[in-house]
Amino acid sequence: MAYQIKELKNGIRIVHQEVNSTRLVHCGFVLDIGSRDELYSQQGLAHFWEHMAFKGTEKRKAFHIINRLDSVGGELNAYTTKEKICFYATVLQQHWDKAADLLCDITFHSIFPPKQIDKERQVILEEMAMYRDSPEDSLQDEFDALLYPDHSLGYNILGTEETVGSFSQEDFIQFIQKHMDTSRIVCSVVGNISFKKALKRLEPLLEAIPAKQSLAVRQSTNGYQPKTNIYYKELTQTHCAIGKPALSIKDDRRFQLYLLNNILGGPSMNSRLNMALREKHGLVYSIESIYQAFTDTGFIGIYYGTEEKTAAKAKRIVLREIKKIREKKLGTMQLHMGKEQTIGQMAMAEENYSGLMLVYGKSLLDKGRIESLEDIFSKIRSCTAEDLQDLANEVYDDEKFSFLTYLPKG
Repeated sequence: MAYQIKELKNGIRIVHQEVNSTRLVHCGFVLDIGSRDELYSQQGLAHFWEHMAFKGTEKRKAFHIINRLDSVGGELNAYTTKEKICFYATVLQQHWDKAADLLCDITFHSIFPPKQIDKERQVILEEMAMYRDSPEDSLQDEFDALLYPDHSLGYNILGTEETVGSFSQEDFIQFIQKHMDTSRIVCSVVGNISFKKALKRLEPLLEAIPAKQSLAVRQSTNGYQPKTNIYYKELTQTHCAIGKPALSIKDDRRFQLYLLNNILGGPSMNSRLNMALREKHGLVYSIESIYQAFTDTGFIGIYYGTEEKTAAKAKRIVLREIKKIREKKLGTMQLHMGKEQTIGQMAMAEENYSGLMLVYGKSLLDKGRIESLEDIFSKIRSCTAEDLQDLANEVYDDEKFSFLTYLPKG
């Protein structure tokens, strides 16, 4: 059955898809608020809010929030990105009411108890330390700052030790008052529950939320200038990042870029970069190429680690593969295989109903609609070798690349 959408008077939208082949219900709130909405002094505040949502509401203490779904075998979780905060849960069908009530409570009625703020502050500082100990994670965070200098898209989602150490209850309340917009909130439900039953539970909870409009405007990105940065770290490997800004989520060519990126360095073992660096030369354990789209910009990035003595050779091979994809048009069989592989990966992702539930919410917020998988497949299949070569020459222009390298000290 296809999805259904209902917009409430306060602007909150409910999107629902019934799936009878499962015993589970996946439900979540997607808010169009993220780390890019923070001021310089607020770095990490959106992520801290995500943590604090579990620490107390007007009618529940932290233990009651944690125990509510855990005690019936359900899962409650949340995450923060540059542009979104998501609170979501998965439960057995018979516990759906508990999940809906709890999610509404933590999303709209958190009170940010000061004692809990102090406790969770230490948890987040430990999370930051964990990421610093992982060069793959810290490299990607630092590369964001290289691509978007002096802009909130370049801020670390976790924040800094200084900002995280400064937040008070009032900071959370003011941030929410400034950025909360009920027309920019989607409640998404996917699972073994009818639309009528979902509305029966959600409407009374959500209609009680007062309509609110935010006047906050996101800052556009600065003019990009390629940069090369090298840092010396306590590491045994050299870690490298290569990339540049690319297409936004509203660009009609984004599916061409998904396909192109997948062929170059996607998750499959037969990607060009993996075949060249790992299978042929044994220079890396893994190499990752990503395309990340935002509402008004995006970027492509290539990340890998290698021994210091082979770093120059690995870089040459990466740039050589990029040059190939720009200069040599894909053959008929290569293009067909690339399309089928990308389509197959997307089809498998749709079988993850929890992920599908969150995709529905984000799509409504970013594009005002949900593109069917068939439409997306059609756009991918319609890509020509000429389209991809033209796009490769625009997006993978190595003269506009930025480079970030972590070198072992000494």
